[in-house]
Amino acid sequence: MKVVIVGGVAGGATAAARIRRLDENAKVMVFERSHYISYANCGLPYYIGDVITDPHDLTLQSPESFKRRFQVDMKVRHEVTAIHPDRKTVSVTDLETGEQFEEPYDKLLLSPGAKPVLPRLTGMDADQLFTLRTVEDTLRIKDYIDTHHPKSVVLAGGGFIGLELAENLRELGIDVTIVQRPKQLMNPFDPDMAALIQAEMRRHGIKLALGHTVEGFVKKENGVDVLLKDQNPIHADMVILAIGVTPDSKLAKEAGLELGIKNSIVVNDKMETSIPDIYAVGDAVQVKHAVTGQDALISLAGPANKQGRIAADNICGKDSHFMGSQGSSVLKVFDLTAATTGMNETNARKAGLDADSVILSPMSHAGYYPGGKVMTMKVVFEKGTYRLLGAQIVGYEGVDKRIDVLAAAIHNKMNAGDLKDLDLAYAPPYSSAKDPVNMAGFMIENIQDGILRQWHLSDLDAIRHNPHITRLDVRTPEEYSSGHIEGFLNIPVDELRNRLNEIDPSRPVYVICQSGLRSYIACRILEGNGFDCFNFAGGYRFYDDVTHERQLVEMATDCGMDC
Repeated sequence: MKVVIVGGVAGGATAAARIRRLDENAKVMVFERSHYISYANCGLPYYIGDVITDPHDLTLQSPESFKRRFQVDMKVRHEVTAIHPDRKTVSVTDLETGEQFEEPYDKLLLSPGAKPVLPRLTGMDADQLFTLRTVEDTLRIKDYIDTHHPKSVVLAGGGFIGLELAENLRELGIDVTIVQRPKQLMNPFDPDMAALIQAEMRRHGIKLALGHTVEGFVKKENGVDVLLKDQNPIHADMVILAIGVTPDSKLAKEAGLELGIKNSIVVNDKMETSIPDIYAVGDAVQVKHAVTGQDALISLAGPANKQGRIAADNICGKDSHFMGSQGSSVLKVFDLTAATTGMNETNARKAGLDADSVILSPMSHAGYYPGGKVMTMKVVFEKGTYRLLGAQIVGYEGVDKRIDVLAAAIHNKMNAGDLKDLDLAYAPPYSSAKDPVNMAGFMIENIQDGILRQWHLSDLDAIRHNPHITRLDVRTPEEYSSGHIEGFLNIPVDELRNRLNEIDPSRPVYVICQSGLRSYIACRILEGNGFDCFNFAGGYRFYDDVTHERQLVEMATDCGMDC
């Protein structure tokens, strides 16, 4: 059996190694148009920022080492230019010599990945304009920075690569501005959770121009102007486009393979395309979202590697199936860690799901053990069924541990209330006897049992202008005086039982505090005394950001409302 693989990164390299482990006699040939195979794509921003100092550390395998260990012919700087399913060959061009030839296959695996989105804007040929996707892109950016020592950079795009780049460039002392059309960073997060990330970026001097459309670039003698719709241009020494990627499916389209979302390659759960003996994996393929079952594009290294293994299994006669992707990911944002899995509340509702959520702010470990830090968790579930849909966590320690627990729970289709029953490891330096994941389960069980009724940030405008309810802030007088929402009465939770006469028992009470804990306790006191009570999902406080601008922050973030 002869297997030809197009693309040697992530899925392609994984498949090649797996095929060899399953079949010692198969002939495996990989064509990769760049100089590099099996490189750490996710590590590229950290090389630019001098966190990774040796470029060789970015390449997990060389063509020579792959050949020695797996007896796989790795042909770098070879581009496959056409697929001929009728005669089971591919056309190849040697990019070093210009030689062209056809290579036959018995099985063909496509792992072309994705390519940066390049908008059709004026000034795209500016020398100071870069994209980041490959090792070659990384070396060009790094060389430009080392040679020209730019003082400022504009990043177009606020996704994973944009934020990682922003942090690394800022650590080099470069003035960084992120510009993007969406009004929040990191679309996998809900706006309330993304605001925590935005606050951390601002705290470290990153300028955010959110909700702005880039219309073009003008090369200047001392840099480049970024033209914005209905705004003054932003001048910078260099610009890096990180506005997303699109499936690199040109070969598949020309070969007649069925295409799906954004021209991605349609595959079944065995990674088979619409043409026999042709498989596809990685960022170029359309997958099923593991939570909704709907078609999706999820460009992450973990799913690509799993798909490569599954395709290899099926090429070698096994029966392996891809169960879908739920988009589990984690990101370092200066001192913060931000992680997500499954559906956020916004996308769950767009998908037609009747979603609800709980928000909590537990400590990373036992409060009496030194060094504990608060994390903010948002767990999304389906009303009625209480099926777990997704989770987001932003904090300093223990974030990755909890998101992985929640990812496993979602994968195994656990009921959200059952999170309370998970038997999780505990010692004071690492957790609490009631782990944050358990706490989320307790809260959801309370909702399920009718013990807890919530109101959300989206309800705030209606609540502020409703004359028939009582609005109650149960923080301390000091917290209240430092900033509060107009119209909210202040009675500290510890004084509430003795001051119930100040609250009209005929009106529903909407309660708020900083984290949601004291307001929940207040609700139990009020409910026990005959009041109709609703607790705010999360909490709020005022804070001074790096520009000393006062902002109301839902969940200790800038909520974006004019409060």
